[in-house]
Amino acid sequence: MRVGVNPAKAVQKAPKPAPLTVVMVTYIPYTSGYYRESLDVLRLCLESLWRNTANHTFDVLVFDNASGPEARAFLLEAHRQGHIQYLLLSRRNLGVVGAWNIAFQAAPGEIIAYADGDVYFHPGWLDASLEILETFPRVGMVTARPFLNAPKRWTATRSWAESDPEAIPAWGFYLSWEDYRDFEVSLGRPEEEVRRDYERLQKAMLKIRYRGKEAIAGAGHWQFVAYKRVLQEVLPLPYSRPMGADVARLDEALNARGYLRLMTTRMYVDHMGNRVPPALRTKTRTSLPVRRSMGMGKRLAHWKPVRRVLLALYDRIFRLYYESGEG
Repeated sequence: MRVGVNPAKAVQKAPKPAPLTVVMVTYIPYTSGYYRESLDVLRLCLESLWRNTANHTFDVLVFDNASGPEARAFLLEAHRQGHIQYLLLSRRNLGVVGAWNIAFQAAPGEIIAYADGDVYFHPGWLDASLEILETFPRVGMVTARPFLNAPKRWTATRSWAESDPEAIPAWGFYLSWEDYRDFEVSLGRPEEEVRRDYERLQKAMLKIRYRGKEAIAGAGHWQFVAYKRVLQEVLPLPYSRPMGADVARLDEALNARGYLRLMTTRMYVDHMGNRVPPALRTKTRTSLPVRRSMGMGKRLAHWKPVRRVLLALYDRIFRLYYESGEG
């Protein structure tokens, strides 16, 4: 039986979500080995977003894919302070595509700006993306930097550019060595291999001029801006693995439906990877005790003395194989 009147009934106006939702998917299970700097990378990602998108009204939705206590403590504090409007905490790692299926449907904005948790945003990234999104026809996704993108995933874009009388296509290679190298190396490729590829690339990219604006064919599922109604046409996406080839299904699904996949002609975002770029180093770290609502085996593994030894051993092994140039 209800006693009294719910005080919420006295509230005369409910706030509405922003027209644009920035969606991120995070996964930082611990802060050693491969993930040693991942929390600092995530912090830089969010700080660059808040600082360099201040001229727009937007909400932030973070889907955390079963991160460890340190990362979740940071996200909860950012949510408490109002920097994150919607925080979804998953008990299991559903993978990137599994997180997309939930987060893209949950995002309330008409426009979704997606980014992995290792993207660094520069000033003007959203303005440049929206300019392309709102100028070109039937746009599926826009990434705020050019990079070498597999042509098989933008065949619809090429077909449109070569058939629309208002479109002016031009083949070439529109990346400096530094920009090409920085992106490819951030994906874990050896610089020597990247150099060999760069020297043989000539007309691998398609620039399109349309109604006074320019864009490059292709886009990246790691960062993009899209209309929510367009993404809903291809959701839910099938998946079987946390990462890997499954993430390309978004690119392929939009291309198959005839949507354009485009990139800005200038660099407005960077892909940091799992290490903080030297120019953006920070000493701040977040660390909290492990929550112990788990089985006996996991309790033992997360007992501070055992956890410290195991993570230190993992960290040494990771450095041995991946920082010695032999990985």
